[in-house]
Amino acid sequence: MALLTDLINLDLSDTTEKIIAEYIWIGGSGLDMRSKARTITGPVDDPSKLPKWNYDGSSTGQAPGRTANPQAIYKDPFRRGNNILVMCDCYTPAGEPIPTNKRFNAAKVFSNPDVIAEVPWYGIEQEYTLLQKDIGWPLGWPVGGFPGPQGPYYCGTGADKAFGRDIVDAHYKACLYAGINISGINGEVMPGQWEFQVGPVVGISAGDQVWVARYILERITEIAGVVVSFDPKPIKGDWNGAGAHTNYSTESMRRDGGYEIIKKAIEKLGLRHKEHIAAYGEGNERRLTGRHETADINTFLWGVANRGASIRVGRETEQNGKGYFEDRRPASNMDPYIVTSMIAETTILWKP
Repeated sequence: MALLTDLINLDLSDTTEKIIAEYIWIGGSGLDMRSKARTITGPVDDPSKLPKWNYDGSSTGQAPGRTANPQAIYKDPFRRGNNILVMCDCYTPAGEPIPTNKRFNAAKVFSNPDVIAEVPWYGIEQEYTLLQKDIGWPLGWPVGGFPGPQGPYYCGTGADKAFGRDIVDAHYKACLYAGINISGINGEVMPGQWEFQVGPVVGISAGDQVWVARYILERITEIAGVVVSFDPKPIKGDWNGAGAHTNYSTESMRRDGGYEIIKKAIEKLGLRHKEHIAAYGEGNERRLTGRHETADINTFLWGVANRGASIRVGRETEQNGKGYFEDRRPASNMDPYIVTSMIAETTILWKP
C-alpha cells in the first residue's frame, strides 16, 4: 500500500506530458497570497504561452470576476519535475488592472527607455518573524514570557539562540531550486526573526522574485505548522522591528564617478521622503522610531556606514567613488513592485 508521501512525490514525467502549474496572485489585502493549480501540457518556460485564468474575486476581497494573467515562471520545489510556479497579476473582465495589481504600473516604469538604459539593480533584504501557530508568539519564546535581551541572536547558533533554522534552510534551498536569485540568509537581532536576501535582480524581476520567495516561505511554514509574519513591529518594546532594506544602483552609479550620481539620487529621495514613506508599508511608524537601527519616520537622513540613517551608503562605495546605496526605510510588509519602481521613478525619471 502506497503511503501519502509516496503519492505526493510521484514522478509524472515517465507517464504523461502533462504538468501542474500553480498560479500565484496577490489577494485583496495587498499582502496575502493566493494560489490554485491547473493541468497543462508541458514543459512550459514562457509565461505568454500559458492561459489566463479567472478566479472568484468575491472570496479574495477583490470583488467578483477577476482574471490572473501569467507574468513569470519558476520551477516548483514542492512538486518538482517539470511542474511550475506561475506569478500572475490580476485584471477585471474588461482588462483593467485591479487596485491590488501594483505590478502593472511598475512595469510601465521599468519599460521606460530611460530606466531600461540605466539597468537598475536591486538587492532586497526581506526580514520576517516566525510565530507559534496557536498563540501568535515568536518561535522559541516562552509562552506568555520573554527570552533574554537582544545581543546573542543575530547570526547566532545554538538551540537557545536560533529558532526555526530548518525552515530557513529549507526555504533557502527551495528558492535556489525555483530559480530565484536568493543571495543569502541570516538570523536577525530579535530571536525568532530571520532575513533572506534576493538580488541582484534587474527591474520588474525583483518584485516577481520577492513575491514568489514569500510564497515559497508561506508554503514551507504551512508544512512546518508555523506562521510567518511580515509585520514591521511584531513585538512592542525593546525589540527590533522587521524591514525590507532595498539596495539599489544604476549603470551610471556603477561607473567611475558614480558616487556623484548617487548623491544626486539621494537628494531627490529626500525631497520625496513623505511620498516614499506613505508607500513603504503599513504600520511602519511603529518601526521607524529612531531606535533599533532606524531613522525617525519624519526625518530624512543619509550617511556613510550609518545604520541609523534613512539611506546608507557603504564605506566601500565611498572609497571606490561608485557602487550602490541602501534605502533602509521600507517595512517588511512593503510591496516590492511599489518600492522598486518608485525608487527608479524618483532617481531616474523625476525632475524636481
